[in-house]
Amino acid sequence: MVLLGTVLVLTLLRPVALSADLTSHVNVFLGTENGGNNFPGVARPFGMVKMGPDLFVSGTDAYSGYLPNGKFSGFSLMHEQGTGGAPKYGTVSQLPLVGNVSDPLSSKTVGRSGTDQASVGHYKAQTSEGTTVELTASAHAGMYKYTFPEESVGNVLVDVSHVLPSFRGQGLGQGYKGGNITIFPDGHYEGHGVYDNGWNRSPDWSIYFCGYFDAEPVSNKTYVGTDADGSVEQGSGFASSSSGKTRVGGLFSFEKSTVTSRVGISWLSTEKACNHVQSEIPHGTSFDSVVSDTQDEWNSKVLSKVTTTNTNDKSLTLLYTSLYFMHLIPTNQTGENPGWTSSEPYYQDVFTYWDLFRCSTALMQVLQPTAYEEQIRSLIDIWRFDGYMPDARSSNYNGRTQGGSNADNILADAYVKGVRGAVNWEDGYKAMVKDAEVTPPNDPVDSMAPDSSTKEGRGALPDWLEHGFITPKFTRAVTRAVEYSCNDFGLYQVASGLGKGEDADKYLNRSRNWRNHWNPTQDSLGFEGFVVPRDTTGFFEIDPLQGGYWGDAFYEGGSWAYSWASVHDMKEMISMMGGAKTVLKRLDTMFTDGAKGSSGIIFDPTNEPMFNIPYLYHYIDRQDLSVARSRDIAKTYYDDGVKGLPGNSDAGAMQTWLLWNMIGLYPITGQTTFLIHSPWFESLTIDLGGGKKLEVTATGGDGNGDKKIYVQSLRVNGKDWKKNWLTWNDIFAKGGTLEFELGESASDWFTGDLPPSPAS
Repeated sequence: MVLLGTVLVLTLLRPVALSADLTSHVNVFLGTENGGNNFPGVARPFGMVKMGPDLFVSGTDAYSGYLPNGKFSGFSLMHEQGTGGAPKYGTVSQLPLVGNVSDPLSSKTVGRSGTDQASVGHYKAQTSEGTTVELTASAHAGMYKYTFPEESVGNVLVDVSHVLPSFRGQGLGQGYKGGNITIFPDGHYEGHGVYDNGWNRSPDWSIYFCGYFDAEPVSNKTYVGTDADGSVEQGSGFASSSSGKTRVGGLFSFEKSTVTSRVGISWLSTEKACNHVQSEIPHGTSFDSVVSDTQDEWNSKVLSKVTTTNTNDKSLTLLYTSLYFMHLIPTNQTGENPGWTSSEPYYQDVFTYWDLFRCSTALMQVLQPTAYEEQIRSLIDIWRFDGYMPDARSSNYNGRTQGGSNADNILADAYVKGVRGAVNWEDGYKAMVKDAEVTPPNDPVDSMAPDSSTKEGRGALPDWLEHGFITPKFTRAVTRAVEYSCNDFGLYQVASGLGKGEDADKYLNRSRNWRNHWNPTQDSLGFEGFVVPRDTTGFFEIDPLQGGYWGDAFYEGGSWAYSWASVHDMKEMISMMGGAKTVLKRLDTMFTDGAKGSSGIIFDPTNEPMFNIPYLYHYIDRQDLSVARSRDIAKTYYDDGVKGLPGNSDAGAMQTWLLWNMIGLYPITGQTTFLIHSPWFESLTIDLGGGKKLEVTATGGDGNGDKKIYVQSLRVNGKDWKKNWLTWNDIFAKGGTLEFELGESASDWFTGDLPPSPAS
């Protein structure tokens, strides 16, 4: 009886533990303003449907569809998360309207009333006409719930031409190229639209859709329309256009005050779109059940991967909201690849590996090992059929490449950390060699950088192969040179593991070519030695504090940032800078108020080239300063409100930087090395999959990472640890424990070897 009672008690307790709703800690509006561009709508983890509002303000780009002001131009099923550059998607849209609609395709908008409300799996807004709009989603389908004002005719406009516009004037605005819609006798509608452009400059791409209403409309009509002639009724049935100048759509009118609509999408066919909606949100499915299922999926597949005893509301919001936003893209589009037929997984909406390779993909491997292996396989499959792995990809098209071929870094990182499974690493290495040896054709020509391809690969490869440096003949020359060095280090790592010794030697030597841009006499703020532009006659004098953009020598950072970038060669870098004492002063200057004049500090938390810099004190035996600098950034520039990110989320890049700070580690891409700093919480557990866990505990701190942040001692897997770094195999391969003792001031706990510098 005692045993039975114990089993009964445990059985009753277990569902309570498993049913904890961690979505309550997610603020979907965090980082939606101040340039964060977070997507606050509804989606499943890596889901193809990302359903949310599209707000229109003339002159303002709504990158993820959302803006805190403006009018609704639609509620669409496709968006991206946290991107810059220019908006993408905003396709497959519905817009609720009230009363008589005389010209439905005249770029209709409707005002917003009050403040939108949202939580994981549920978005709710009210129009100025009194209609309440609610949204929820599955992986390939979305569900609308409309509550129209009583005693009025409620309409739903389906506008096939709807996209998110861009006002930046960089030639990246999306275009509608044509489409069709058919309303069938049972009232459901099907069709497709053709679109182009967006931040990755992609040519024509098609989306198919299939929609159902649960209420019988009092009328449904198709329309065609042009700006010059207005909307022309086509009656019930079919409307089509092969020109982007002529829009097509349908208007459904209802007397019932509450109407739900279910819509599926597909990249392949209307048949698949219908199958998606019928299998994922079949007729009779309640709106609330889809919301609940979405929350359950986020809890079970993502949020429950990290648990903590912390009870600070702000910290819990930052933790679980960051986990949420890093899992929205890439999109798992397996089975929905219009480019080729393959049994391999297919992921796209990669924005971008230039943003993600420093710390995001490393965390993806920790939290989602199965999905991460699939993403690696997808990259290799894209090379098989498209010719190159992407640095970025959207609407099934590679582009734009900002610096190096940074998928090479991703593959190298996965390889050295033991990702094997179904990955064909011989093919993976061939894909990397293609990046390293074959210049991509400059087609299409990028008007902002006409010198070489920004679609894929390494556009400045001719100089790199001939000179070992990159001349100003190519835009972003110094940025590319530094990143090509890191890319070549990735090839060295994989070649070494595959037993390709001659290749390994070649690429290790090439990984040192960033040194060819080092001008030892270039000075700034009392320091000498910086990476600078050069040609075959020598170095150019520059202002190392000056940054740049697409057509400049440096991209989203200046020489002060990029001179630190070659972390695979840190020992040599420290020597070239003048030794550890000088490097200490130089790092401190990065964070000194006034070092950059009235603009503040040199360190820029809004862009990824500086992500690593606060942690580089580790390489000069000052782990305590890595802790101090990185914690100050995390606590100063991140918040739990709508302006809570320092810059673009960049598909979760900002969020993963913060998550590593909470965990107390920082990854060095392409190596098995993790730098140890200090955790925020007294207890944090990461589910590594396969029954493995990493448990991080801290005594002596304040339990929230605010004060008493310095390491006094550390035990790894129960043993005293004296190095300020560890490896993948130490704690991730089989799981492990980190037991920190923290205090108010720095200690001499670290007496071991410095982190490795394999290219030195």
